[in-house]
Amino acid sequence: MAAGLLVGLLTGLFAFFVGEPVLDRAIALEEASEGSHHEDGAHHEEIFSRSTQKVGLFFATGLFGVTVGGVFGIGYAFFRDRLAAGSDLGRSVSLAGAIFVGAFLIPFLKYPANPPSVGDPSTIRERTAAYFALVALSLLTMLVAWLTARTLKARGFGAPRRRIMVGAGLVLVLAILFVSLPAGPSAEGFPSGLLWAFRFSSIGTQLVFWAGLGLLFGWLCERARRKGTA
Repeated sequence: MAAGLLVGLLTGLFAFFVGEPVLDRAIALEEASEGSHHEDGAHHEEIFSRSTQKVGLFFATGLFGVTVGGVFGIGYAFFRDRLAAGSDLGRSVSLAGAIFVGAFLIPFLKYPANPPSVGDPSTIRERTAAYFALVALSLLTMLVAWLTARTLKARGFGAPRRRIMVGAGLVLVLAILFVSLPAGPSAEGFPSGLLWAFRFSSIGTQLVFWAGLGLLFGWLCERARRKGTA
């Protein structure tokens, strides 16, 4: 949880300096678009101002880090002796990397992050349900792939053959999921430069969090182990 808190605050810094300026531009574009459709100039009043939201960003990422850090620690305790890496640092990084790929990178390929103004507001529930369904299914797919690799290893399959078989199966399952789930919203008409800046800041924020958590948690485990054997 301590590792999660520290990494969460670091992630908040990244999001503040990299993601927030892009979000400000997207909101300004959305407000300009709404203003052009309302002759009376009426607009919805924000519950929280942008300055308040930016301060709250650190509270949100810190709370997220503590929560995810605690869950990650429980998961690591279960998988520790089952992971192939030879050190706590290597195991922690590999576990964090697998979660990043399953929980964010794979869903991102199907449903990349979009600014608030992209997509029909009336379909937000359906889009949210489809996204979280893909997150759950991709994590399950990653787990099944890992279990399959362990089974093949126990049966004497060599590493190159295991990787080809598991990789091919993983690609096939993900292809079926991508085709089966509904398509994401169209971003037609939205400035492409701003759109991809928003998406890259989103994936960068997640990468900073999971890389930081894997490295810091693993380092703390190595430190605790060295103290225990001293």
